[in-house]
Amino acid sequence: MMDRSELASRAQALAGVGVACVGDVMLDRYVYGAVERVSPEAPIPVLRIERERAMLGGAGNVVRNLAALGAQAAFFAVIGDDEAGRAVAALVAAERGVEPHLVVEQGRETTIKTRFVAGTQQLLRADRETVRPIAAASEAALLAGLDGGIAQAAVVVLSDYGKGLLTERLLSETIARARAARKTVIVDPKAADYACYRGVDLVTPNRAELARATSMPTAEDHEVAAAARALIARCEFGAVLATRGPDGMSLVTHQEALHIPAEAREVFDVSGAGDTVVATVAAALAAGLPLPDAARLANVAAGIVVGKAGTAVAHAEEVFVALRAQELMSHEAKVMPLTQALDRVETWRRQGLRIGFTNGCFDLLHPGHVSLLAQSRAACDRLVIGLNSDASAARLKGPGRPVQRDSERAIVLASLASVDLVVIFDEDTPLKLIEAILPSVLVKGADYRIEQVVGGEFVQRHGGKVVLVPLAPGHSTSATLARMAR
Repeated sequence: MMDRSELASRAQALAGVGVACVGDVMLDRYVYGAVERVSPEAPIPVLRIERERAMLGGAGNVVRNLAALGAQAAFFAVIGDDEAGRAVAALVAAERGVEPHLVVEQGRETTIKTRFVAGTQQLLRADRETVRPIAAASEAALLAGLDGGIAQAAVVVLSDYGKGLLTERLLSETIARARAARKTVIVDPKAADYACYRGVDLVTPNRAELARATSMPTAEDHEVAAAARALIARCEFGAVLATRGPDGMSLVTHQEALHIPAEAREVFDVSGAGDTVVATVAAALAAGLPLPDAARLANVAAGIVVGKAGTAVAHAEEVFVALRAQELMSHEAKVMPLTQALDRVETWRRQGLRIGFTNGCFDLLHPGHVSLLAQSRAACDRLVIGLNSDASAARLKGPGRPVQRDSERAIVLASLASVDLVVIFDEDTPLKLIEAILPSVLVKGADYRIEQVVGGEFVQRHGGKVVLVPLAPGHSTSATLARMAR
């Protein structure tokens, strides 16, 4: 098997691989707020709603993870002709590299899972759904486009959430067509009887699903291996990859069993971790990795998402950093694109930490910058820096600037203990960045007035505050450059 360094380099090679995903899509809604009192009407908490977030769930989360890894995904699913269905369609269309094949079925309700969260505690989950086989017309429409999706893919994923999309005919036809095209088939199972998945290359049950499917114990390594081999023999599977929560996962074939311990990290939210495993294994196999190495890569990705809030994804950059954690300097892990940064910020927020934000070009870092950043960090629990890109800094500062490239400026900033995250932005102002991150504290130098601070009104409107900190006198990059010129 590959060592972690080689596996890390292969993690960056998943971009562009082709995967087709067929399965039950749903809309995951998160309603966040604070509980400060008990209802006078009943002994229940009153959630004061602060914000809401919607994302793809079910098979849609498999596709989100594929997109995060850089894969090209063809997505086959059925939605209802309703508001949730339109929201799903918009979210799918927004995923880079995803080719949607969404069939709208009249009279069918799009599945919605709504989670109400106070601080870090989930109070309630409310589901709205239709659980019945899709209509014959929907089945025919999916099958009509399936051959094209299979032809462009190296791996086909069947994501079964038991909502009715994977009918007996659709399952058998998809498996038969994929096998005829010599494509690898992976199933994330939900059926009580796994015979309906007969002949696929890999199934990925969790420990409880494996126990139910076999009526065998699955507590210990040897019990998981025995149960998996029983499934392989009964249903002619190529292999079973059983996810086992804090015990990691087990890859079992006819010949051997590989037990992979969980990646050591804080478990924050297990929502969607199975989808991450399926997506990562699929992308890795499509990229030509052997199955044991694909499973190890998926184990790392799963370890990343359980440390995040909500139905999360693992980005290729995060997997790379996790695999190279002992080799990389810590500051390199602080510099990340906005999509990845938002996951990090959401995790901090769910942990009850105050998010601070400040921005600038930070060209030729000087003591004034260091003082500003230290005071900014003192006003919050985690400090995010918005860093002007080279193009943005040049428009702001004029010819000859910046002196250092944005990648160099980012590394210097990230080396400071006061800085927790650096995000490079290309716009003239950081307003879009501030609106996406939604900091609790927005910090600028005292040479500004509060009404002049970009994003200040937005932050205050959402319950945050603007802090102006005194500047250390006698320091500026422009003055330094002028002295150098003289």
